[in-house]
Amino acid sequence: MQQYGLIGLGNLGGKIGDNLLKAGFALKINDRDRARGDALISGGAVWAETPAEAARDVDGLITCLPSPAISSEVMLGDKGACAAMRKGSAWIETSTTDVDAILDVAKRAAEAGIGTIEAPVTGGVHRAERGEITVLVGASAEEFDRHRAALEAFGGQIFHLGDVGSASILKVITNMLAFANLVGAAEGLMLAKQAGLDLTTAYHAIQASSGNSAEFETVAPVILNGSFDTSFTLDLACKDLGLMTKLGKEYKTPLLFTGLIEHLFLEARAKYGGAAWTPHVAKMIEDVTGVEMRADGFPDRMMDHKDVLAHLEKSKAG
Repeated sequence: MQQYGLIGLGNLGGKIGDNLLKAGFALKINDRDRARGDALISGGAVWAETPAEAARDVDGLITCLPSPAISSEVMLGDKGACAAMRKGSAWIETSTTDVDAILDVAKRAAEAGIGTIEAPVTGGVHRAERGEITVLVGASAEEFDRHRAALEAFGGQIFHLGDVGSASILKVITNMLAFANLVGAAEGLMLAKQAGLDLTTAYHAIQASSGNSAEFETVAPVILNGSFDTSFTLDLACKDLGLMTKLGKEYKTPLLFTGLIEHLFLEARAKYGGAAWTPHVAKMIEDVTGVEMRADGFPDRMMDHKDVLAHLEKSKAG
């Protein structure tokens, strides 16, 4: 069985590690906050004091970090992971990152005989927890096949999009679409509330309509609950929208709608702070109107639609 290192044990990284352990992979872990590794260590992971230690003598090193700059620093900085990796191993980048940044690290890694697989994930932390999150892959066919079992251990649907760089482009597109649906859901629900419609019925009706989306199904419930908990911060959203804007300029593609969405998220971050969850763009609408969008029985965290329905039924019965 292959051995992997994992650097970054946040909302996604910890779940990736848990599923690798469940699948029987040997795992070394590292994070700036050692406490984040406690559960994984209890499950059989080995703590590494530094990124370089996590990278040493493994078949693949997985990173799940909050920004391109941090990923580059972890890989190439002083006592970075890349210098400790053995020839023939691979760097597997699951973060949402900048195309230029990943290509730069991949080039440096290739010079040392190390492969690169970009494997950003999408679909929400609730699916990551179950090992069902979608994985977008940019890699050579050989590298992809060599590490497919590990990707399948923490992922559900896996799409090999082409060479390194391709997956990062599609990932920021998918995130932009999710943020667009979030803004639309917030405005639509507020209009329904102001017009006197029952929000529970409105949720079910929209879910059954042409206006439905995966984002609406999973995020509208945490708005209606009031927790706003998507486990995805405004800092991360603004970073991703900035990457989308950069790609638009690079590929000479007008992104007027993306610009508007980015403006809204930047405004929300300025108002509530970068650590606030993404549905605070809906909270911004509530603050302007002085009206809250709440409905009884909805869950306080993201889950798939079938689980939302089960939660509502249990809440009604109990």
